[in-house]
Amino acid sequence: MPHIDVQHLNYTLPDGRVLLDDVSFRVGDGAVAALVGANGAGKSTLMKFVSGEWQPHEGSIVCSGRVAVMPQFIGHMTEGTVRDLLLTVAPAKLREVADRIDQYELAMMDSDDEAVMMKYAQAISDWGEYGGYDLEVIWDVCTMAAMGKEFERVRARPVGTLSGGEQKRLVLESLLRGPAEILLLDEPDNYLDVPGKRWLEQQLRESKKTVLLISHDRELLAAAATHIVSVELSPAGNTVWVHAGSFRTFHQARRERFAKLEEMRLRWDEKHQQLKDLVQSLKVKAAFNDGMSSRYRAACTRLEKFELAGPPQAVPIEQNINMRLKGGRTGKRAVICEQLELSGLTKPFDLEVWYGERLAVLGGNGTGKSHFLRLLALGGSDPDIEHRPVSDIVIEPVNHFGVAKLGARVVPGWFAQTHIRPDLNGRTLLEILHRGDERRAGMPQEPAARALDRYELAYAGEQKFDTLSGGQQARFQILLLELSGATLLLLDEPTDNLDLASADALQTGLDAFDGTVIAVTHDRWFAESFDRFLLVESDGTVRETEEPVWQGRG
Repeated sequence: MPHIDVQHLNYTLPDGRVLLDDVSFRVGDGAVAALVGANGAGKSTLMKFVSGEWQPHEGSIVCSGRVAVMPQFIGHMTEGTVRDLLLTVAPAKLREVADRIDQYELAMMDSDDEAVMMKYAQAISDWGEYGGYDLEVIWDVCTMAAMGKEFERVRARPVGTLSGGEQKRLVLESLLRGPAEILLLDEPDNYLDVPGKRWLEQQLRESKKTVLLISHDRELLAAAATHIVSVELSPAGNTVWVHAGSFRTFHQARRERFAKLEEMRLRWDEKHQQLKDLVQSLKVKAAFNDGMSSRYRAACTRLEKFELAGPPQAVPIEQNINMRLKGGRTGKRAVICEQLELSGLTKPFDLEVWYGERLAVLGGNGTGKSHFLRLLALGGSDPDIEHRPVSDIVIEPVNHFGVAKLGARVVPGWFAQTHIRPDLNGRTLLEILHRGDERRAGMPQEPAARALDRYELAYAGEQKFDTLSGGQQARFQILLLELSGATLLLLDEPTDNLDLASADALQTGLDAFDGTVIAVTHDRWFAESFDRFLLVESDGTVRETEEPVWQGRG
């Protein structure tokens, strides 16, 4: 019966801050547990402990079954082949044997040394002995399901030619069909289009595997998770609370728990004060009456035992993220597209986006949605000084025909889906805010610290951007957009890495934004807050719909 059992786990960061304190939970046989909590609270760290990649300072972890891990980086891979991608989630022994096979194949291209040939033959034998050929049979089924082709036909295909969603789908197919009984999935839905997310939800509901996953997709959590493992913030070290029910009832149950903890603390404080008042009263009386001395000593002992037992669990810290997206008045027409055709992706289309509108761009992976956003981020077909993007990031050109123009006083601000920001890497958050850039004024340290605090990033001010979690990087990018003076927000999957509270804060911030918003999203919850919907279909047709329509790439 495969299960995960975590008991009394503790972990302290190198700077001395306690990240996880006495964490205990269990994921039973066949359960799908969702690990939720604030960005940076320790979810991915906890996942690394469960996988065995890292070791906690205290506590025990038992996984009774074969474990397979999907790390968070899946979807970013640009080097190697389809085979290399599938090997990233293969058993460690097979990965080692595959490396030896590759090494000896290269060596035999330069030499016909008999010793090398013998080592190659042994590696091939080991591949079969450790189940490599059985795994290739599974991979064949996976590539047919995800790519429509046999494994032998696509094994050498450069993985960089696959979209992030295609990489995710292929790896998920492998894990769900593979021999492992326990799956650890770190944000498995990122980069998947909505049909892909719905496929994943169904697979998780039907799978007999035990699953622990991290996700910020509220629809997926509601559809697939059997219970919720919530990492709760605390200054003394983050703890865990398990909601043995659906995500749909999680927030109400959490509010009720908070209320109960607050009531228990109030009662403890009242009792504590009563005991202290009693001790003080008996102390005064005992000073004048020796007969009261025994009662005074008994009261002191009672108070000491009460304080030694300690107060009940403190109410966890709730996130309080305050995004003040400003914007500014622009011309009536913010974006004008005339017979715009993204080369090899879309058919020609016309579009007008008016000041203040919220347009969600929908469609399957690989249909050109991100290319469209990138073209607008560059300033359109014929960019000028007025329409320069607000950041220093270098944006790749987009091949197209037709016209895409930005209106008067429209200043584009681009949120990159992958968070790959070479202009920010190697610099601390405070340094980035302090120095500014060509379009964003620098900030003194105190206002910069206050801005970070509003995004709950104050504790990470001295961290370098590229060392942050995906969610922290996303929040910081949104802060830069807030400070930049952008009047047109171009958001490419902005909620993918945001925790639940941050996603809610973003929606609130966008509601107050004085400007125009165009967002590419597969987040069904997030899309409901938009007023216009542009669908990019699998055949390249681009059309507006009255409500969200979710389609995959054909």
